[in-house]
Amino acid sequence: MPHIEISNDHPGIRGLMFQRPDAAAPLNHLANVLLRAPASLSRGERELIAAYVSHLNDTPFCAGTHGAAAAAQLDGGHEAVTAVFAAPQDAPVSPRMRALLAVAAEVMAAARPVGDETVAAARAAGAEDSDIHDTVLIAAAFCMYNRYVSCLATDIPTQDDYYRQAADRIVTDGYATASGQNGTRADEALTG
Repeated sequence: MPHIEISNDHPGIRGLMFQRPDAAAPLNHLANVLLRAPASLSRGERELIAAYVSHLNDTPFCAGTHGAAAAAQLDGGHEAVTAVFAAPQDAPVSPRMRALLAVAAEVMAAARPVGDETVAAARAAGAEDSDIHDTVLIAAAFCMYNRYVSCLATDIPTQDDYYRQAADRIVTDGYATASGQNGTRADEALTG
């Protein structure tokens, strides 16, 4: 049962965003910039970072939604995402991605500088400054999104089909604001 009254039937962050479209607009804009704008990391890789941080934060709604979006855009699909959740150091992703997931895990664990060794390992695996920057920013932002969803005890769908449909919306339309920015209808493309 959510801690606040939500006057719509949407689960997770979608319910919160329909409840507060004024907050949805900047949050979805940020998600669009972090996960969809041109960057050296692919959209699938950035979704994987968001999903992994959400998994570490024990936020099944965000882990499920962004895990499905990552799976839809990465070679290896669902199996790769599941492997990252289980043991990123052994997952079938590039050494650069493994190193960046270690960076993301440190960001999620504490608000302090990422360890010099972790950054050096990411650089040795081929990560550029932009990759490290984007990983830190995605991880930090998803700690916020995760807390927004979890701390208000929002409803969490348990059907895999919900997450596949969310991934389809994200891959096709991105993250729209409540006003329908990006040419999408808000009720179809709000985060998650």
